[in-house]
Amino acid sequence: MNEELFLILGGSGTLRFGADEYPVKVGDLVACPPGGPEVAHQLINSGETELRYLALSTALDTDVFQYPDSGKFGVVSGRLPGTSQSEAPFNGYFVEDTRVDYWEGE
Repeated sequence: MNEELFLILGGSGTLRFGADEYPVKVGDLVACPPGGPEVAHQLINSGETELRYLALSTALDTDVFQYPDSGKFGVVSGRLPGTSQSEAPFNGYFVEDTRVDYWEGE
């Protein structure tokens, strides 16, 4: 799973981190470790002007990521440096409640 780091360049906003919310402003550096819903994160522009930030990631070519608000998760593998998740040869988004047993259909 990928780690992410955000440097706030302009504006102000709110960081959702798990169940908590924190204000962010110019100059703040935010580190977001990989994990489950307890460290899920989102930057929200709650200020008066555009929220600008620089996002850095470990960008591992294989990753599984979760979207707790919508109950989805995504999977990507085989991504080449400088390409998006959708350009990877194996990628997709799935709804968590559609899981099947390993032996189903075998």
